[in-house]
Amino acid sequence: MSPINRRRFLQTSIAAATAFSTVPRIARAKDPNEKLGVAVVGVRGRGGDHINGFLADPRTVILYLVDPDEKAGLNRCEQVAKKQGLKPKFVRDMREAFQDPAVDLVGSATPNHWHALSAIWAMQAGKDVYVEKPVCHDIAEGTAMIAAARKYGRICQVGTQCRSHQAVREAMQFLHDGGIGEVKLARGLCYKRRKSIGAKGDYPVPPEVDFSLWSGPAPFSTPKVTRPQFHYDWHWQRLYGNGDSGNQGPHQTDIGRWGLGMDRHPNSVISYGGRLGYQAERQDDSYVDAGDTPNTEVSIFDYGDKTLVFETRGLSVDNCADEELNRLFGSNTGGKVGVVFYGSEGYLVQRTYTDCEAFDKQFKSIKKFKGGGNHYGNFIDACVSRKHTDLYADVREGHLSAALAHLGNISYYLGEANKVSADEAAKVLAGIKGLDDNGATLQRTLQHLKDNGNDLAKYPISLGPLLKFDSEKEVFPDSAAATAMVAREYRDGFACPAADKV
Repeated sequence: MSPINRRRFLQTSIAAATAFSTVPRIARAKDPNEKLGVAVVGVRGRGGDHINGFLADPRTVILYLVDPDEKAGLNRCEQVAKKQGLKPKFVRDMREAFQDPAVDLVGSATPNHWHALSAIWAMQAGKDVYVEKPVCHDIAEGTAMIAAARKYGRICQVGTQCRSHQAVREAMQFLHDGGIGEVKLARGLCYKRRKSIGAKGDYPVPPEVDFSLWSGPAPFSTPKVTRPQFHYDWHWQRLYGNGDSGNQGPHQTDIGRWGLGMDRHPNSVISYGGRLGYQAERQDDSYVDAGDTPNTEVSIFDYGDKTLVFETRGLSVDNCADEELNRLFGSNTGGKVGVVFYGSEGYLVQRTYTDCEAFDKQFKSIKKFKGGGNHYGNFIDACVSRKHTDLYADVREGHLSAALAHLGNISYYLGEANKVSADEAAKVLAGIKGLDDNGATLQRTLQHLKDNGNDLAKYPISLGPLLKFDSEKEVFPDSAAATAMVAREYRDGFACPAADKV
């Protein structure tokens, strides 16, 4: 049964759960002969990274794998058994794993609509949680997660791994030490090709999937979906995902906030864009993609004396005409995913988890930052210390960064029917407060759409309203419609509690 001997297996098995639970978690965690029991919820995609992360740490043993997809779950159990010498138990319903006192830690890599409720249920059951980004599907859920973590004294880490990587940590310190002078503007980029997910239609759910459990907090009617590919493509449907602003975006907006020193929500937001260009790709003007999140989106976040901009481009990004960005990223072809900070004395760009670089005003490199990190290790360290302040990505940080995606999407969704010409958009954006050149960013975005064959006269962009946001109350004081989108309605039995009800 190597590498876990029979004695340790008995100590961590479900059969020994009662005896296991009588030993305080902190004592067990500090004993090198003991292991913390782990349940990983959601085994596809990011779930595989969770599995590998916990397998790599000698302080943990995976006891449960949870997924509504029985086939995927059982396959993962076999893979884990070969690596750790103990086969995890597979269950479809996460609550069964949460009830087991042998489970100390939970890794939640579910679809976005499950993130908050899975984490809150786990914390209410006395577990510490590592939850993927975005930490929540809606703004109110993030606030509830913070309340649950503090009320139950739980450790809750968010999967914004850049927070643990040496390159990014050193680059942020360099920035805060004045390495490129005064910094008031940051631009996050997700120039990442996303092809159409297929025509909107009526498709069956794979028979191995329990669709009611998969749907959880989201609406459920019949075992059918409107997208051809069941797994992963939920990212581009707003009932379950948040588009790339909520998928890739929280990594970059998190770094943007970090660099700008913004430990709060923005004062206001305005977004524009659309789900555009797939008709040109298919050469079919009547084509309707199954996704309903924007594949092109620009959101402007005003923090008063500082500005954060986030740009999403899902069409081909092989031709970027922006010379400044090309210099900073070292290429005019291929995707550009990262953050650019604009300082009074230069630039700092984050390109990957392990690659950051500072430049002077003439784009001459002045310092490079390299090196990775161990986000799972940081999580487990904090579980041992019982100090959430030891986390590099505490749930509150995750909430503030995920909220930027939600704020941007709220503006976009409210303005989705407001189709505008380039001139109309330019006129509105010229009056928007901020430190970016809003007109130049708009023109680059429109050119990107044209370069991909999008007919702007036939398929114009949508322009959302400028929304003021109350950072403390988390409401839009001038828009009841926007405030209504801070939370969502839930199915019976799967309601995410409000912050004051956790």
